Amino acid sequence: MSVTAPHASASATPSPPPRYVALGDSFAAEPLVPPADPTDPACLRSLAGYPHVAARALGADLTDVSCSAATTGDLSASQHAGVPPQYAALSPGTDLVSVTIGANDVRLFSEALKCVNLLPQPLGTSCAERNTADGTDRLAARIDAWAPTFASVLDEIARRAPYAEVFVVGYGNFVRTGGCYPTQPLWSQDATHLQRTIDRLTAVLRRTAEEHHATFVDTYGPGIGHDICAAPGDRYIEGMAPDRPAAALHPNEAGARVIGEALTAAVRAQRARTDGAS
Repeated sequence: MSVTAPHASASATPSPPPRYVALGDSFAAEPLVPPADPTDPACLRSLAGYPHVAARALGADLTDVSCSAATTGDLSASQHAGVPPQYAALSPGTDLVSVTIGANDVRLFSEALKCVNLLPQPLGTSCAERNTADGTDRLAARIDAWAPTFASVLDEIARRAPYAEVFVVGYGNFVRTGGCYPTQPLWSQDATHLQRTIDRLTAVLRRTAEEHHATFVDTYGPGIGHDICAAPGDRYIEGMAPDRPAAALHPNEAGARVIGEALTAAVRAQRARTDGAS
């Protein structure tokens, strides 16, 4: 007499979804991209931001505490009344963390607005010349001085979520070399200076991530040809006067989707490496 073994799937307990916490500033929060997240309305957070794109693809249980205008100080202190510090979302049960932070610490976007010139040269001032007037690039110096702060951020994430895989999502490809004046009101040298500054901040994120055994997620490559100089329908980053719902110099819905896909691919690649090593 033959005995049929019970079906394995009948008794197997399904694995719980990975617990994912998204930290960061407006690059993660995606202000003005619909639909708006009704939680913490002061944070201007979107339900279409890259953390939500990645969470859906990964089947993860997402806690998105990213908040527009956040600095590293807002990770450990309340940014708005009734809004807990972002670190409070982390726990030993967290499986996955993403973070994009630093632009507001070094005042990157406020400096970018100072680069706007509505009139052609020489009827204005160059932010590139102003920022390097004494022979030192003051924005580059500010970014380099901030680097140890980000190292402390990754240390604190590891302390609060010791079993989590950490993914640092970089700032992307905002404007091509030489710009596209007057489509975007940045003189040629200023557009190049602005992207070079963004690249320097991204390099700090990459280097620090590698030093702290976190995974860096590149968003520059996917954005090539889709910067603020692209045709409006091809942009992933909106220009100084947005053509689609998004904040100026921030990802639109298409950009958020591509960044979320890049994060998803990075998570899956890391899992494959981990499974292969076990």
